[in-house]
Amino acid sequence: MALTIGIIGLPQSGKTTLFNSLTKAGAPIGGYATSTVQANLAVVQVPDTRVDALADIFQPQKKTYTTVEFVDVAGMGQASQAAKEKREGLSPEFLGHIRNADALAIVLRTFANDNVTHVYNTIDPNRDLDSLNAELAMTDLATVEKRIERTKKAAKSGDKKYVQEMEFLQRLQETLNELGLASDVEISAQDRVVTDELFLLTLKPRMYVLNTSEDMLGEANEVLAKIEKGEQVVPESLKGELKGIAQVALRARAEGAQVAAVSAKLEAELTELPEEEANEYLEALGLPQLGAERVIQVGYRLLNLITFLTAGEDEVRAWTVTRGAKAPEAAGKIHTDIEKGFIRAEVTHFNDFIECGSFAAATKKGVQRLEGRDYEIKDGDIAHFRFNKGK
Repeated sequence: MALTIGIIGLPQSGKTTLFNSLTKAGAPIGGYATSTVQANLAVVQVPDTRVDALADIFQPQKKTYTTVEFVDVAGMGQASQAAKEKREGLSPEFLGHIRNADALAIVLRTFANDNVTHVYNTIDPNRDLDSLNAELAMTDLATVEKRIERTKKAAKSGDKKYVQEMEFLQRLQETLNELGLASDVEISAQDRVVTDELFLLTLKPRMYVLNTSEDMLGEANEVLAKIEKGEQVVPESLKGELKGIAQVALRARAEGAQVAAVSAKLEAELTELPEEEANEYLEALGLPQLGAERVIQVGYRLLNLITFLTAGEDEVRAWTVTRGAKAPEAAGKIHTDIEKGFIRAEVTHFNDFIECGSFAAATKKGVQRLEGRDYEIKDGDIAHFRFNKGK
């Protein structure tokens, strides 16, 4: 199943333009009401030069990349005043599109454009994030309060399980009522069973996608790189867009969230160019790759995912697993029977294989290893699993 990332943001933040640059789906751009059931969906291949390199060597009948599904929903912040006063949050139809997403990409506008009005009339990504968080918190609060009504009846029996659940739900309620995030609440293993059933939006891993103007993209990425390295950056010392960019990036670092800067308009335009021309333009801007690829990479880091590979004459394929996954679990991604009957894995790291040029040479050099059940798959491992077909 594809990794799913829900794209949310205020109206006119450029989120659908970003969706189009990520997916080349050509979705119509324009605001539509939050109450709509409309959403844009597309599955895209994850670019991986390792798959291409192995395909050049093996000349397989088929090569398969991992995939990411993007879901672009209506602009938030458009709930009626009556709904806001009742603290109802997002509509059930809206919620249905993103509640099963593995992560949220929250698009925050930093660019100014007199022809594209901002819902709050001024540009302030930090404020916009507060607004979006508030609406997500209200949505989660409604979900939690429904669960409280159900649990309250069960807790009257004195059953310890429901009494503990009630205590946890009340802590969640208190935090969300103050427009905090569910991720701010301490969650035990037992509590996790409850949250897994609630699909809380403010508990989902998140990335902040800063939609910048084209001429600020290079400087924006420099600021993000400094903050990621832990260098001191004072937002108030920066001018224009960079101040808001730094504020959000520092906030993301404190929260354990991820951040990426893109120019959605530029990205969408580049997707219309031949690949060679697009790469030349990116090079001129000092950018190594399209923002779409950076967003996908950030998503992988956010969810702690890695890629292992299988290679042969039939197929070269990339597979996604969670970092720390043991060899049998990785084998199960290919087929459950391989996991059940797992014996051992023949593992060669991609870099070693490319240096050797073949599995035979890798074996001779001693860089192809036989690994057992406790081996943790590494990003870039090329694995062949031996298993007992009888199991």
